[in-house]
Amino acid sequence: MKNTKLLLTSAGFLNKEISNLFLKELSKEPNKSKVFMVTGARTKEEEYYIQESKQELINLGFKDIFVFNLDRKILLDEVKDCDVIYVCGGNTYYILKRFRETGLDKIVIELVNQGKIYIGVSAGSVMAGPNIEIAGWGEDGDKNDVNLKDLTGFNFTNIAVFPHFEEKNRQEVKEFKKKVNYPVIELTDNQAVFVKGKNYIIIGE
Repeated sequence: MKNTKLLLTSAGFLNKEISNLFLKELSKEPNKSKVFMVTGARTKEEEYYIQESKQELINLGFKDIFVFNLDRKILLDEVKDCDVIYVCGGNTYYILKRFRETGLDKIVIELVNQGKIYIGVSAGSVMAGPNIEIAGWGEDGDKNDVNLKDLTGFNFTNIAVFPHFEEKNRQEVKEFKKKVNYPVIELTDNQAVFVKGKNYIIIGE
């Protein structure tokens, strides 16, 4: 696990501090790097945010962006030589279920443990932690409409993130923290957690 590099964002690269750190940690120039972007969009709104995320990467200088939609099987050639794994937002339960059904979960876990950079946006950030229980927490939580029973995350870190945090969520996050035995970090859309091995920092305010 000491190789792992995770950039767990709430809303991608809204804050330049987040993208600057990402580019600094990248081992190659953006225009020589391949991004493997995983999407599980089921609505027009989710599709819109995925296009926004892709545009952010293009604006940072990335040219080789392979978009994989979780509605089909993965081919190893599509993912094996990537430098960055970017997991978009959406319904966390659905996305994790499809990761398992396509077999992509095992591939991504192996690649991230080898040192590939993992970027999560919202649901993608939640899945990097010990489990995704926090995704359904609170009044704005995701609905488990796919009846997912095993809520274990990728376990890249023992931190659970609560994305899109606003002051109105403070009490519900406090309640969640009381019931779990791992650290929970609330992130506004302007923030991210950068995890490197066992150490982490919070970026943005």
